[in-house]
Amino acid sequence: MEEIGLRWLLGQGVSLVALALCLVAFASKRDDRLFVLLLFANVAFAAQFALFESWVAAGISALIVLRIALVRRYPRHRVLMLAMLAATLVVAALTWSGPRDIPALAAGLLGTWGMFMLRGIAMRAALAVAALCWVISNLLAGSIGGTIAESLIFLTNVITMLRLHRDAHLRYIHG
Repeated sequence: MEEIGLRWLLGQGVSLVALALCLVAFASKRDDRLFVLLLFANVAFAAQFALFESWVAAGISALIVLRIALVRRYPRHRVLMLAMLAATLVVAALTWSGPRDIPALAAGLLGTWGMFMLRGIAMRAALAVAALCWVISNLLAGSIGGTIAESLIFLTNVITMLRLHRDAHLRYIHG
């Protein structure tokens, strides 16, 4: 019982680190900074899900680290996107435990498509929907910190989309 309690506490602590990284990332209006911070946050999320023994979510979160590195170097690369989508499906198939893994799989697939194919507001909209899927995945894993993190990521994403829209509108008016 003591080991389970320690693992649970460690999972919650790691999820709070991920929370801090994600909030700073999604508050940024610069896509490059968003990607770098998300890379580190997903290392923390993968560790958190492993501590909660939610293996599909852990595997997909770890794969997201690679996805972010690839999309920064090769944006809009359809072949790499398809390879990452396939890798996400393979990770899910190898670690599948049941219907509780569906939200993590949906988040991984949607996030991959959004990061490779979209930019700016559209990308953040896709990532906001993926965040809602991650909220469900965190709830199912029992992660309090992860649930709060992804809920705040969703909210921060929406606010940043509004800021980007306002900035574009102001440039149009003054430009």
